[in-house]
Amino acid sequence: MKDIKLPESIRKMIEGKTYTVDDMGKSGSKILIFDDMVLKIVKFRERNEDVVKLMRWLEGKVPAPRVLAYEREDEYQYLLMSKVKGSMSCDPYYMNRPKEMIRALADGMKFLWSVDISDCPRMMDLDAELKEARVRVENNDVDTSDAEPETYGEGGFKDPEDLLSWLETHRPSCEMVLSHGDYCLPNVFIEDGKFCGFIDLPEAGVADKWRDIALCYRSLKHNAEGTFGGAVYPDIDPNMLFTELGIEPDWDKINYYILLDELF
Repeated sequence: MKDIKLPESIRKMIEGKTYTVDDMGKSGSKILIFDDMVLKIVKFRERNEDVVKLMRWLEGKVPAPRVLAYEREDEYQYLLMSKVKGSMSCDPYYMNRPKEMIRALADGMKFLWSVDISDCPRMMDLDAELKEARVRVENNDVDTSDAEPETYGEGGFKDPEDLLSWLETHRPSCEMVLSHGDYCLPNVFIEDGKFCGFIDLPEAGVADKWRDIALCYRSLKHNAEGTFGGAVYPDIDPNMLFTELGIEPDWDKINYYILLDELF
């Protein structure tokens, strides 16, 4: 811990505890994982304070990390959170039990839909998302090397500006719910075969329910095909998600939100 500069209040809470470093995500954050808590260190952004406010609002409503301490010091923000129990949905144990895993993913989504959003402090609707996407495109912050193969080039979009223009003129109707915002397998936890919690909530807020459906479908597809980790799971059919949710897929909305995510 000596090589990591920390606010004194947080250092006192974790002093002497062993930890591992999680570098799975793509956010550029430094994440230290302890036995009973997690410390996330990120460069300052005003929206991170909105995330902390939302997390405090979620306490008692959603099984997600609780804010144990939050400090801003110089150019960094430090968020110390409780640790969610269970295993990631992409744990090999559950990847080899696709029906059990996908039912848990669907149950987690239904849980979010059941939460009263009337006083939720954070809107992540298309107005907010497209506004931030516009900033990212204009600042050249979009990484096209990480896009789906068909997004850009022949048969796809010329560049992020072209994609954004299409998104702005093809906005779908929305069904507003409490949305996780990055509903992929590593962010949904399972214990004893049942959904038990969420992690990684920087994109959470009130949004169209199809945003989570789309990103969950894509995550199932990529994890089944071996995009992450290399192992292929031929028994996983991402379409099982719609059966467990009890809905018909709206492919126009699913494709829209997958394309929108290409700009983030």
